[in-house]
Amino acid sequence: MMKRCAFLSMDNYEDFEVYDHLLFDPLKALGWYAEEVSWRNATVNWNSFDAVIIRSPWDYQDDPQAFMQVLTDIEQSDAVLENSLDIVKWNIDKTYLRDLDSQGVEIVSSLWFDKFSSDLFPSVFTDLESDEIVVKPTISAGADDTFRIHQSNYDVFVEDLETVFASRPFLVQPFMDNITEEGEFSVFFFGDIYSHTILKTPKTNDFRVQEEHGGRLTLVKPKDHLLKTARSMRDMIDPEPLYTRADYVRTANNTFALMELELIEPSLYFNMDPESPERFAKVFDKWMAKKTA
Repeated sequence: MMKRCAFLSMDNYEDFEVYDHLLFDPLKALGWYAEEVSWRNATVNWNSFDAVIIRSPWDYQDDPQAFMQVLTDIEQSDAVLENSLDIVKWNIDKTYLRDLDSQGVEIVSSLWFDKFSSDLFPSVFTDLESDEIVVKPTISAGADDTFRIHQSNYDVFVEDLETVFASRPFLVQPFMDNITEEGEFSVFFFGDIYSHTILKTPKTNDFRVQEEHGGRLTLVKPKDHLLKTARSMRDMIDPEPLYTRADYVRTANNTFALMELELIEPSLYFNMDPESPERFAKVFDKWMAKKTA
């Protein structure tokens, strides 16, 4: 008898690149029937699934409270939710970076604010020792409401920042030159098994590395130091995640600073490594066998 797995998704992928369908056949070979189910579908009976994997609900930031309620409903059903609700609660707000920083993980330097005030400038440039900064919400996805600001023209952005962050927490980081000069590394683990690494580079005159913004993707073999850094950080996560994506940028000191730890709905770029769908399916099947033993 086939077991049922739901990929938690969104209603419309018109403006997105999604690769979750590459898991269908490998999962089927292991006795799993997988289907995409929108998190906004209020008629779903989550008890009818053995597992629900959060995959591509990339509009959840529009209504995070409703999204969290859906995950709570799934967690309370007969289905196994992955990654777990506890992980999502911790990872949904970028303040998790402060937790990792306190545990010795090197992150991109960050300042945290509850709401925007024009008197924050120009002191943030001084505090971060940078003439260029990135401002982004603590709850966001896909570079939504993210601003790259140079010290010479910050006044141009004040009105927009006052509107977007009038009552919305945000963080400020120095712009890392290597994002445009080299790119951003994404390192993937399925369970505790390393899977693959990609390098994401923005299009000319942009800093956003997502495909939807014209970013380019390359499958790469990570340097030993990058892989060691990623594995060490991954092993700190409790409870253990089924899937982990960690995004890094090379620093001026040739170390790798964590930009984002993606544990909710990251693209796992199954298209970039032809062996990764089968690798994920095998890890998931064994994972579920332990969960239901």
